[in-house]
Amino acid sequence: MTSTPPAPPAPARPRAGAAHQLHALVEQLLGGRLPLRLRAWDGSVAGPEGAPVVVIRSRRALRRLVWQPDELGLAQAYITGELEVEGDLADGLRVLWGAVRDRGLRPPRLTVGDRARAVRTALRLGAVGVRPPAPAAQARLTGSPHSRARDRAAISHHYDLSNDFYALLLDETMAYSCGYWTSGEPGYGPADAQRDKLELICRKLALRPGARLLDIGCGWGSLTLYAAEEFRARVTAVTLAGEQAAYVRAQVAARGLEELVEVRLCDYRDIEAGGYDAVSSVEMGEHVGDAEYPAFTATLYGMLGPGGRVLVQQMSRSTTVPGGGAFIESYIAPDMHMRPLGETVSLLEGAGLEVRAVEAMREHYVRTIRAWHRTLEERWGEFTELVGAGTARVWRLYLVGSALAFEEGRMGVDQILAVRPAAAGESGMCGSGPPGTLREWYQDGGRR
Repeated sequence: MTSTPPAPPAPARPRAGAAHQLHALVEQLLGGRLPLRLRAWDGSVAGPEGAPVVVIRSRRALRRLVWQPDELGLAQAYITGELEVEGDLADGLRVLWGAVRDRGLRPPRLTVGDRARAVRTALRLGAVGVRPPAPAAQARLTGSPHSRARDRAAISHHYDLSNDFYALLLDETMAYSCGYWTSGEPGYGPADAQRDKLELICRKLALRPGARLLDIGCGWGSLTLYAAEEFRARVTAVTLAGEQAAYVRAQVAARGLEELVEVRLCDYRDIEAGGYDAVSSVEMGEHVGDAEYPAFTATLYGMLGPGGRVLVQQMSRSTTVPGGGAFIESYIAPDMHMRPLGETVSLLEGAGLEVRAVEAMREHYVRTIRAWHRTLEERWGEFTELVGAGTARVWRLYLVGSALAFEEGRMGVDQILAVRPAAAGESGMCGSGPPGTLREWYQDGGRR
């Protein structure tokens, strides 16, 4: 009787590609299905068909996420090009945010075994090693938050990138704030929306020839120049950014407005003289800081004469989470702080100002930011030549993410109009009180 020869050994089971291992690991760490498709550097692909595709170009991206397993680590990997999103970046972010919001995806409590499996996967994929350096575009501030020196550095990081960069990104008004879109006609564009916003602000402030306006955080002078040219107001423009101050001064000289406009390169806390008829703060209050905001509102009050008007255009958050998030604070606006709208209104009232009107403009910011993003993509080569690929990718991520935040209502922007009440027997620009409708009130502040 012959014996049966032993069966040949089963072929070794091929190890899953990097994408399969990563997809399984991420789902384990998140405690739910990952609604994204992954493509790894070895060509492997894993994840649901039709989902946005995230391309992991190197092990270095994983190593970065091992050291920084959060929003900031993902942002760093994207900025350096180690991680890419195929197709529409907004779609990828929208799907991810939707999963976090609707499915409650968040890291569960991991057992010792979970952690051991994660470490073994990281070792197999070469994700364990020296921490990669942060991209050069990341802000590196020192000193106490919202000290004068640190505030100057924070403002300079964002606004002194270069006037050429902002001239490339923005329209001819050089307004770097939410526009006011009043038409859907094909010929109506970003510059029209910005001019409509400037007109709205000037009318809300009841500017007229000779009125004294203090423009705190004047940017590249869009409101300052408009108020002086169109309403013949006498404007004091204040900024902490040297590039902005130089630009506004050049525009003042070119337009022959020296008799109407004074530009000051200083901190708002160093403004001394008051008695202004109107004060504006257009998207500057986000940089003030939470603890410092009561002093800021006191400055607004103190700069006004009796009956004077103040307009604050400011971004808000729908939650109590401070700041703009790790990515925004590290790469765009260090030390930024936003709060719910109601808290800002209360702080203005606490300073003695009487809030007369609030106008929400959230949807307007979606259109404004998308217009900036279109310009960035259409002129991508010019942007990368000017500031480098890393900084251009910072701005792509910033603009796409910001538009999505306003679209989904996680952020808002509002114009808050307030007055410093006049004492009994005194009259101010607001007279005895507002007329029956806000439209009539704007018209009352028009040119006559």
